[in-house]
Amino acid sequence: MESVKIRNFMEITYEQLEELNLAAKRKMLEHADEQEIAEQMLKYLADERQIKAVTIAFSDIEGRFHMLDFDKKFLLRARDELTFDGSSIRGFAVQQESDLRLSVDWPSFRWLPSDIFGAGKVMVFGLIRDRGGRPYEADLRGRLKAWCQEIWDRDRSVADTAVEVEGFLFQGMGAEQGFLPHEGFRFVSEGGYFHSLPLTPLKQFIDRFAEAQRAMGFENEKDHPEVAPSQFELNYTYCDSLVAADQIQLYKLLARQIAASMGYTASFLPKPRVNINGSGMHTNISMSRAGENLMFDGSAADGLSELGRSMARRLLHAAGELCLVMNSSVNSYRRLDPAFEAPNQIRASAVDRTAMIRIPLNSRRAARLEVRSVAPDANPYMLLLALFRTALEGTDPGPEAIERDLGSLPDNIHAAIDLFERSELLAAILGRESRDKYAALKKATADRCPKELGTRIKSGEVLFHHEVCNQHIWAQF
Repeated sequence: MESVKIRNFMEITYEQLEELNLAAKRKMLEHADEQEIAEQMLKYLADERQIKAVTIAFSDIEGRFHMLDFDKKFLLRARDELTFDGSSIRGFAVQQESDLRLSVDWPSFRWLPSDIFGAGKVMVFGLIRDRGGRPYEADLRGRLKAWCQEIWDRDRSVADTAVEVEGFLFQGMGAEQGFLPHEGFRFVSEGGYFHSLPLTPLKQFIDRFAEAQRAMGFENEKDHPEVAPSQFELNYTYCDSLVAADQIQLYKLLARQIAASMGYTASFLPKPRVNINGSGMHTNISMSRAGENLMFDGSAADGLSELGRSMARRLLHAAGELCLVMNSSVNSYRRLDPAFEAPNQIRASAVDRTAMIRIPLNSRRAARLEVRSVAPDANPYMLLLALFRTALEGTDPGPEAIERDLGSLPDNIHAAIDLFERSELLAAILGRESRDKYAALKKATADRCPKELGTRIKSGEVLFHHEVCNQHIWAQF
């Protein structure tokens, strides 16, 4: 008997998805009226009968991505009364005050590829509120959004960001949760950079990933295997920091979901194997106003304006305090090894890849600072808020500082935690309570891992890695 199709949920072609998501993204970048956008999206949801659920996404203080699916009809009725159990999120509310509110950030509305997320679903990012409806201090996305809006309202300034997120593709699903030190990870390919054939598993994964990324409105530029075996990187254009941080979270989500559908694991562990290059997330930052790049000065030798140079000096001056924000896991300190092009030197350079900040050969459009010391498991909202506010508001040690060798970044998480939790600058930027919560979580992770890492990847640095751990694993310690 021929089967009858009963379900009738929305499935949109990748071409249509790209058009819809680019239009939505453009409104967000232009700071279109949020109330007007909310009214448009609510009407769209009410009228579109093929949508069954709305996924509301948010991130915890460590940067772990969380998603809640709300039935569309319920969401339309109760959109101003959404709550969730904050005590179930590490670093959020305690059990005695567990309820937190969730409001919808309607400009972040996105349409989803049905072959990855399922038919009939759309996504929007959420903003976390306390019981009284006030912004929740540990919601770093909310803090970044508020700061981006503040500088826009002041003089139409925009904090632009482009990232280069590297990752690894491993054999098997759940490769991180099932990690065994004596076996290590099994790579899907031993080829690197230009040595992967067009239809190898790594290239097929990258192709599918690029297609989904394009459909989500990322505005792709290039994609390729990276230097290490089974390593990948997909690049896309720069944009406002809030959108850029959202895209980092979606980038990782897409990578993991597509890899799982192929029987693999996409991992953003910074250094899954010793003696090869690790994964970084080079973070390119610049400031613009009314479409003009404020980082460019054609009369300067390197094309970098005085604003750009002062931003570099402030970042270098606060490098130690920022290190835990840029390198948030035990494993990330393995990557800061100068033998593998690791950027652990606190200085700026146009050519030296071991420098924390690279000053590219700048043009009017591309003038920027490239912060190379960032690992791909950093909380993107915390990272961008801390980098930009430090670069603009931190202590400027003077013009000559950019030329000096200021030493090295901490080579272990314990030293980085100590500098971070004593930082008054980061207490002001992140909120003192959030700074202390974050430091406490990182101490708990470090205590579950060997202090002397040695030359073999240990179980603890993988299993208690903040992007992998769950209640079951932590309860076994």
